[in-house]
Amino acid sequence: MAVETSQSVTKAAGAPGARGRGHRTEKTPASPGRLRRALSTHWYAWSMVAPVVLVIGVIIGYPLVRGLYLSLTDANEANVERTIGINHIPATYEFTGLENYKAVLTDNVFWDRLGWTLVWTVSCVALSFTLGLVLATMLNRKLRGRTFYRMALVLPWAVPAFVSVFTWRLLFNERSGLFNQLLAGGGIDAISWLNDPTWAKVSVIAVNVWLGVPFMLVAMLGGLQSIPGELYEAAEMDGATAWQRFRHITLPGLRPVSGTVILLSSIWTFNMFPVIFLLTRGGPGDATEILVTYAYKLSFVVSPRDFAGSAAWGVLILALLSLFAVAYRRALRKQGDMW
Repeated sequence: MAVETSQSVTKAAGAPGARGRGHRTEKTPASPGRLRRALSTHWYAWSMVAPVVLVIGVIIGYPLVRGLYLSLTDANEANVERTIGINHIPATYEFTGLENYKAVLTDNVFWDRLGWTLVWTVSCVALSFTLGLVLATMLNRKLRGRTFYRMALVLPWAVPAFVSVFTWRLLFNERSGLFNQLLAGGGIDAISWLNDPTWAKVSVIAVNVWLGVPFMLVAMLGGLQSIPGELYEAAEMDGATAWQRFRHITLPGLRPVSGTVILLSSIWTFNMFPVIFLLTRGGPGDATEILVTYAYKLSFVVSPRDFAGSAAWGVLILALLSLFAVAYRRALRKQGDMW
């Protein structure tokens, strides 16, 4: 009987009606959303970034959306909206869907340009990276006049690209260029640097490498200086050779930096319009034409100007670079590098 009474008291005490005010249960308010917490915590940072995001959205977002829309039409010079004198002619182009992309992808012109663009990109990035790494390794040591050498090697990066390209164009001149004069002094026939398809490709690659080495040099030099010197000292005490130290310490230490600069350099080189256009204009013929210069030609050179076709080429270029960036990032993650 006593046991039953104690159990009854216990149940009564646990009942909702028997609880005192101090034991009242209240529902916890729902936590704010992730975006709301970020805005409330970092509102000052968001307010400072908002104008920049707005400007970038207008400068990049609108042309991107407009180009994507034009790529789905048959817009050209003859049917777009235009004003001639006091006469306003409305646009008459029509929506055609994916016809432009089908025409581009089934045309050998696109695949020929894509093949040369890939060769151009891989060659320039590989040579620039190799030369930049070699020069950075040399300048990372204590040597007399190191500051002067660093300034001299970074100078091509400080000069505007169009000035550098015009200077190289004078050097490549078949009649009065410095290179052919040096060859003539050695009894060698002059080379048609910019009028021969093979030599034109060599010339544009050489100029772009010359422009790209300073960026690689600065990036690699910064990466080398971030590697602790104790690692080299310990490896040297263990009897490691110079090549072993370079292979097992320098290259792994440069992996985070090199992964980023290779990606950036690949994107820049893939779209490197000034060197090709100012040096050879895609010639001789179409030997040095890359994707971006051909898209420019469709929109500004040929008659009638094909705005829809040029927009389709631009969207395909963006898609190729996006796929490359995603694949490259995944490859870095598999290697253990977070980027």
